[in-house]
Amino acid sequence: MRSIGEFSARPSDQFLRNQQILVRTDRGIEWGEVLSEASEMTRKYLNSKKSAGRVLRVADEQDLKSRDELESKERSEFARCGEMIAERKLQMQLVDVEHVFGGERIIFYYLAENRVDFRELVKDLAREFNTRIEMRQIGVRDEAKLLADYGDCGKPVCCNTHLNEMPPVSMKMAKMQKATLDPNKISGRCGRLKCCLRYEYDTYKEYQRELPKVGATVMTREGQGRVVAQEILAQKVLVNYEGGTTKMTDASDIVTVVSGKTKSQS
Repeated sequence: MRSIGEFSARPSDQFLRNQQILVRTDRGIEWGEVLSEASEMTRKYLNSKKSAGRVLRVADEQDLKSRDELESKERSEFARCGEMIAERKLQMQLVDVEHVFGGERIIFYYLAENRVDFRELVKDLAREFNTRIEMRQIGVRDEAKLLADYGDCGKPVCCNTHLNEMPPVSMKMAKMQKATLDPNKISGRCGRLKCCLRYEYDTYKEYQRELPKVGATVMTREGQGRVVAQEILAQKVLVNYEGGTTKMTDASDIVTVVSGKTKSQS
């Protein structure tokens, strides 16, 4: 699942960014990539002070060859598991397979709407591949984290790059930022609302509190009128004046709010 963690190492060992390494975790020997030196800042980002394991050594040419062979195995394991699922008519969709580098276990990731009894499937897989088998149910956002590549912005999707956890996202956030409400344009590769709609929401909410809410009657340097719309980031409101004219007015030009709350509902 492209998890990130802090790993201990011998004091004499030196590692470089992007260096390929072998680590030992509670799942066995796994492949890893060095991102940075551990620090209080990285621990705060990970929200954990617990070590995820220890670094064994830098990967060598033989390890690289073994990894390539393992990827070929994973393709055949995925295909075979898919066949077994179809034979048993199990209501589950196989998404990905992960063969732990040290061979301690094979993990199959799947989607399912309901609980699936896969006990017999696990027994047959363990018998065929002669190793421990894990079946892990994931959600559609986890599927994107595993398989998606690039988003509509042209950059790698956030969920499999820098996001440590999936933030909750709602239509309210899209509406406040005046994003298009076309589901095809505000949905990510997972089919759910894009995570990036969450990034600026707190700023929009803070700025919105400084503006009169829609429907409020205000007195400006142009006269008295009613707020009909807000431009939150620009800190302006669209005011319909008593004379019938409608004009975009800077918040600093509002003398007072005649009626209505001075702050918008968040």
